[in-house]
Amino acid sequence: MKPILQNLVEMTGQRDHLRLEISVLSTLQKLSGITQVRALEMFTINDVPQVRPRTWQGASDWISNDEEAAKDPHREPLAHYPALHACVSERTAHAQARIGKGRYTLWLPVWMHDKATTCLEISQSRPFSAHRLDVITGIFNVYQNYQSLLDYSERDALTGLYNRKTFDEQFSRHASYRPPATQLTELPQADCHEDVADGPRQQWLAVVDIDHFKQVNDRFGHLYGDEVLILLANILRSSFRTHDRIFRFGGEEFVVLLRSTSLDVAHKVFNRFRLAVQEYPFPQVGQVTVSIGFVGTALGLPVEILGQADQALYYAKEHGRNQVCFYDDLIASGDLVTQVAHDDVELF
Repeated sequence: MKPILQNLVEMTGQRDHLRLEISVLSTLQKLSGITQVRALEMFTINDVPQVRPRTWQGASDWISNDEEAAKDPHREPLAHYPALHACVSERTAHAQARIGKGRYTLWLPVWMHDKATTCLEISQSRPFSAHRLDVITGIFNVYQNYQSLLDYSERDALTGLYNRKTFDEQFSRHASYRPPATQLTELPQADCHEDVADGPRQQWLAVVDIDHFKQVNDRFGHLYGDEVLILLANILRSSFRTHDRIFRFGGEEFVVLLRSTSLDVAHKVFNRFRLAVQEYPFPQVGQVTVSIGFVGTALGLPVEILGQADQALYYAKEHGRNQVCFYDDLIASGDLVTQVAHDDVELF
């Protein structure tokens, strides 16, 4: 029991979802008789539930799959796991099944925001006794409760989007992301940005600002202003993919990290979102528009990248609003001048 308690202490000391996931898997693996533990990711493509391995024990260390879920060749229909499929459909606490000779598997779905997007899979060579199930369930409940607390601390209270603190913690990791050199296949319509074009794919950072938002608050009151923010957050969620990241920076400003996409598609996606906002009938307020500035994240420090997106945003707002501006295009046309830098610190 002492090693389990030590692992629980370590688990609740994590401040990152991936490290927390690895910590609970490591704790479960140390139970006697356990032969394999994995974290599975559950998602949907064209209304078909899918599952794929996300974190598992490698030869010497834990492996976490950062590949885009819908493009993962190891993904399978959830129907291939009948016991887990029934568990998720019926919202039961866990599922068990015998998988081949001498292998018994237990699945524990993780519910967040009324949706199961992750599942812990534990296998051993004999059936799970009532005592073993109680121990595993206890560890799992601690993990799930702590994950909920961690998720709550990462999100903006009004919109439910990730907050500025989470952006600061995550951006360095996302800025260093490099997509595979091989050409990626097109995703099914339900889980990709359409009109996939040729060209190198990378990550893009966009800063989104609501035009004349102060006038909304002054004319209609902060209650309607908050409703505009909530509705805009919903449009953001529906306009981008599940593996893109959306943050509320504060006030009327939002940030989007768009992953593994060509420049041509990035332009189309951001403009499609801008038009979706323009055409949305906001109650009482009527029409609302947004201005967007974006930049690639392949070069430069995080502070430089964010500053460049901000410069493109300010140009958009100062030259008519309700438009999308790409930083590199503004530099190439002479509309913006690169800031002077010294010792990797930008001087403004």
